[in-house]
Amino acid sequence: MEQAVHIARSELILGGQKSGKSRRAELLARTWLQTAGHHATLIATAQAHDAEMHARIARHQRERAERVPGLQLVEEPRDLAGALAKHSRADTLLIVDCLTLWLTHWLMPAPGAGRTAGAATTSFEQNQASAGVFEAQCALFFVALEQSPGPVILVGNEIGLGVIPLGREVRAFVDALGLLNQRAAAACQRVTLMAAGLALTLKDTP
Repeated sequence: MEQAVHIARSELILGGQKSGKSRRAELLARTWLQTAGHHATLIATAQAHDAEMHARIARHQRERAERVPGLQLVEEPRDLAGALAKHSRADTLLIVDCLTLWLTHWLMPAPGAGRTAGAATTSFEQNQASAGVFEAQCALFFVALEQSPGPVILVGNEIGLGVIPLGREVRAFVDALGLLNQRAAAACQRVTLMAAGLALTLKDTP
């Protein structure tokens, strides 16, 4: 992982669980921060809905603070377009970690987190309605990405390499994530696939 890197205007980093996605983003942030006057901010989309997730987020924050001391943190689970518009500057590198959880908050939110009161938490109809709202949010996000004056690093999961999942809600989510990843890849200057901590460049537009 500790290799010579250059910062793209925008980069999508994809990979499976524990593939090295976030470490790759941190490497880019450390490289960016080596220049005087540069800043870096992580826009985190994770939310803690149980004790295990609370502990996981706390651990990640501690470890990240040790690895990249100058990296600032902003928590924004849903309004990524607004977060990009607010925090992007020419001297600031932004990391969005991650797109997968952002999509989850919109299409498959935890009980009590974004669904109509009293509605079933696995309602396919509500997922479809949420998908319409998310499409509008997604359009705003990609406009904000294009207009960002500083570099933006997007982190996301590649979950479409396994068997077709059971349940139409999960299948719809996997499809939606695949399409989101395709849109992000088309919008970004560079696309990197992570596997076992190793980076494979899929796209690098001059």
